[in-house]
Order: sequence, then C-alpha cells, then structure tokens
Amino acid sequence: MQVRPGDVEAVRRALEEARAAAAAGEVPIGAVVVAADGTVIGTGRNERETTQDPTAHAEVVAIRAAAARVGSWRLDGCTLAVTLEPCPMCAGAAWLSRVDRVVFGAWNEEYGAAGSLWDVLRDRRLNHRPEVVAGVLADECSALLSEFFASRRTEH
Repeated sequence: MQVRPGDVEAVRRALEEARAAAAAGEVPIGAVVVAADGTVIGTGRNERETTQDPTAHAEVVAIRAAAARVGSWRLDGCTLAVTLEPCPMCAGAAWLSRVDRVVFGAWNEEYGAAGSLWDVLRDRRLNHRPEVVAGVLADECSALLSEFFASRRTEH
C-alpha cells in the first residue's frame, strides 16, 4: 500500500505523543486518528504505567478519544497513525472501530499484528480489513524506542 499525503505528518504527530509518553516514564508509543478531511480527531500515548490500565495502549487511547469526539464508535473514513506496529489488542481495536487505514512507523517483531508476527488486520476471515501502510518514518520511530530502552538498561 502507498503512503498518502498527510501520512508522514500524522506519524510525526504520533511521534510527539510518543515523546510525551517517554517524558512521563511510559514506553514511547504514540497514535493519532485522522478524519478523512485531515483533521486530527483523537490522540493517544501509552498510559499503562500512569493509569495502571493494561488496555491503555496509545492506539486504544486515540481510538477512544476519536469515537468520543465524533459521537460514534464507527470511525469510517479515518486513518489510525501510530509509531509502532499495533499489537493484537490494538489491531483488534482498529478493526472493530472500522478505521479505513492503519499507518505505522516501526515494525514490532515481538508483538506485531499488522504483518510481522501476525496479520490480524488483513485476515480474510474478518468482515472489515483496513489498508495497512508500514514503515512511515520507521527510522525515527525505531530510534525513539531504542533510546528509551537503552536509557532504562543503564538506570537499572
């Protein structure tokens, strides 16, 4: 799938969320939901440590915010942009919210569910399969995660 106008900017905005997560001591993953007209309607960052909520992944936080803003769980026409390939839970949330596209930066070889370890989003058995665009600003997204975990290893 191809990168569209606005995808790079959406991942840049997700990177801002990821940096804010890191500053709060969270794993630096950020996400945004962008409406068809290019308006950001939901933002999210990892909040698991802050909230002690195992479902507070960046994607879920952003999807919840977007659904609240538009007043519907159906996010038809929207793009979910995230700094790291979604895990199975987040891929499921993207599928269930009916986003049209999922755009992500870095591959998640350990938990990825958008093409690396699993491919939940494009499973033909599902009734909705969003377009998946991988590798947008991948180096920048990967570097942020690598730096975060490297700094954690030196602290402990």
